[in-house]
Amino acid sequence: MKKLACLAAAAFALSLASSWPVAAHTPQQPPHQSFAEGDLKLESGEAIKDFAISYVTHGTLNAKKSNAILMVTAISGNHHRLDFMIGPGKALDPDKYFIICTDAIGNGLTTSPSNSKAQPRMAFPKFAIRDMVESQYRLLKEKFGIDHVVAVVGPSMGGMQTLQWGVSHPDFMDALVAMVPLAKTPAWSVAVMEASRKAIMEDPAWKDGNYDAPPEKGIRLWRDILSLLAARTPDMYQAQFKNGTDVLPWMTEQESAAIKAFDANDWIYQTWAYDRHDVGTTAGFGGDTAKALASIKAKTLILTGTKDLLNPEFEPTVMGKNIPAVKMMTISPGTVTGHASAGGFFPADVEFLNREAGAFLDDVTDGGKKLN
Repeated sequence: MKKLACLAAAAFALSLASSWPVAAHTPQQPPHQSFAEGDLKLESGEAIKDFAISYVTHGTLNAKKSNAILMVTAISGNHHRLDFMIGPGKALDPDKYFIICTDAIGNGLTTSPSNSKAQPRMAFPKFAIRDMVESQYRLLKEKFGIDHVVAVVGPSMGGMQTLQWGVSHPDFMDALVAMVPLAKTPAWSVAVMEASRKAIMEDPAWKDGNYDAPPEKGIRLWRDILSLLAARTPDMYQAQFKNGTDVLPWMTEQESAAIKAFDANDWIYQTWAYDRHDVGTTAGFGGDTAKALASIKAKTLILTGTKDLLNPEFEPTVMGKNIPAVKMMTISPGTVTGHASAGGFFPADVEFLNREAGAFLDDVTDGGKKLN
């Protein structure tokens, strides 16, 4: 517990870095790129005009185009979200794989309410998790000419996209690695997202989405609800603070650091997609979530966090059993870091994720032999 306390104080600051596009890139990192897809037709029938998807790549695509891995990001995250798993000797090793790290619709880098010139702010059409997947599918096919990937990997909302990939394009990958995911968003998670939206939308400074400066009071409350409550656990606070009221000035510090971390309208739109997600509503499954999961052909690794208060672990644990070739594991058994277990904040979790995801991918590729 003492080790957890020492690390917990730094965790939130690290979480901001993982979802703050402005400060994300350094000259030493792969260049940030963008691929224009024209108008992106959504499953609602609407379209995002002049759509472009943002991404970075690590490693080299081999001649057979057989070593690609697609990384998809969490809500409010960006293409740096799994940097702690990318590098020589790590699970996503650029010496072996060509890793394409994408930005989701509405994250402020890919076309979003905050950066769209054709459909700015609340004029932006609502989109779904499946629309994120289709934008990524087009990137792989149209930009890279890739017809098959080794794996799709993602945390949180990225884990939701990962499972959706397996349902929407079952022959496109050998493996899925879904960290703290959901197959169908449960009422609890919807309630968390609704509370975070209300925090913003009921702040007069939001101005129906037409704010000139960030709606500070709303953003503070949103961050309290999501980052300081749902994404953490009571055990983490018990370890970090000797006296209960010591948390109050710390909360204020974290709120202040987060004011410009992510655009308020972008958050609202991504949470709408989060709320409505259900792999069972994919065309052809008639709303049957279990049937949709049973159609997944890829070997699947589902990693859950103990006492996850954002994406409750019961949902992927129960629903994941419908996937034919599934392996389910708890991240760092014995620790209680909840949703943050897939955040890259704690060394024990980082070591666990790299070890287990790396071993899983080695097994899928027969130690890399299938890449050649």
